[in-house]
Amino acid sequence: MYRIAIEALYKWKNSKRRKPLIIEGARQVGKTWLMKEFGDKAYWDTVYINFDSNSVMAELFASDLKTERLIMGLELYAERKIDPENTLLIFDEVQEVPRALSALKYFYENAPQYHIICAGSLLGIALHEGTSFPVGKTDFLKLYPLSFREFLMAMGNERLAELLDARDYPLITSFRQMYIDALKYYYFVGGMPEAVQSFTEDRDFNEVRTIQKNILTSYEQDFSKHAPNEIVPKIRMIWNSIPSQLAKENKKFVYGLVREGGRAKEYEAAIMWLCDCGLVHKVGRVNAAGIPLKAYEDLKAFKLFVLDVGLLGCMTGLRQRTLLEGNDLFAEFKGALTEQYVCQQLKTVSDLAVYYYTNDRGSCEVDFVIDNGGQIIPLEVKAEANLRAKSLKAYRERFCPGLSVRTSMADYKKEDWLVNLPLYAIETIG
Repeated sequence: MYRIAIEALYKWKNSKRRKPLIIEGARQVGKTWLMKEFGDKAYWDTVYINFDSNSVMAELFASDLKTERLIMGLELYAERKIDPENTLLIFDEVQEVPRALSALKYFYENAPQYHIICAGSLLGIALHEGTSFPVGKTDFLKLYPLSFREFLMAMGNERLAELLDARDYPLITSFRQMYIDALKYYYFVGGMPEAVQSFTEDRDFNEVRTIQKNILTSYEQDFSKHAPNEIVPKIRMIWNSIPSQLAKENKKFVYGLVREGGRAKEYEAAIMWLCDCGLVHKVGRVNAAGIPLKAYEDLKAFKLFVLDVGLLGCMTGLRQRTLLEGNDLFAEFKGALTEQYVCQQLKTVSDLAVYYYTNDRGSCEVDFVIDNGGQIIPLEVKAEANLRAKSLKAYRERFCPGLSVRTSMADYKKEDWLVNLPLYAIETIG
């Protein structure tokens, strides 16, 4: 299975300003596999250490953090010499020993020759809980579920993925049905590595659903095990409300749908916990179109998406026949699934800030507005080939963007002010 993120790891290895690297991401998105795969491909040796329930590591990092002493302890634990230039050190579930995070500062300052990668499924929580974190002394990489392009490659359709990279839209259009068929599979399977691997091997939709249910169960167990007791019920309520929130025509998150009379202050900590875990994407509203978009964010209004389109389908009990063959009753939720898919793909594109736009009256809404640092691009999402774009036209009349994008099942087409980008090619927006 190929992960695009491995290219970023090679750049990190060869950087003159390399720092210890922290990989962030939700549980089961493939962090451990990626680190080990990179170690196998790029180094002579890999020393993998899991810090979960590891009393030896807890004791090693409990006293002073002199790098010479720590390296000696790691060598004793690994039962071999650590060559700083040719050995990759992997610290997994590193949040379980917070002082190991603190030690990264000393590795960077006193022993930068060592190649260290850290990860942890709840690392985002640890970073916000007052851990003595070495600010400015580490590099970061976010890992998400497989994107649609990675899914194509996992399915053995590398040439289709290469064609997307080439942006040869006339040729892409010639093979549109192959892309559409693969996209329907992706809507159901999603990008969680275990589900993708199972599907590529057996093409068994029922087995995929079993895997997704197990993943969701493990997330629910994390709520109880790791979150503060007082917010666990609120985390569950927020998490379980997301499908119904997205099913609305206006997908702005409404606290009243979580609990009648619900208020923001009751649920802010629960939402932050889910965001820090990487389980949800919070997409804020903007009411203007200046650079940077962050300056125009309305902190009170946002949408919540889950991390994976396949998990969203599993949460709603969506059956493969409904998705693959179409169903009139499914028509309304198809928009939610499509917007979830687009959000998920945009998050995998580096250096994109993602928001959505509504005017103050709420009469005009653009599904996503993205800031690539140089321009603001409005993006309207259509689940089918419906090409009406009233809100996009209203947005354009007000803000005059250089480029507007509509993504749908229709073929690629470039007009004066509008590009229609097929849903299966949305990653090329980067």
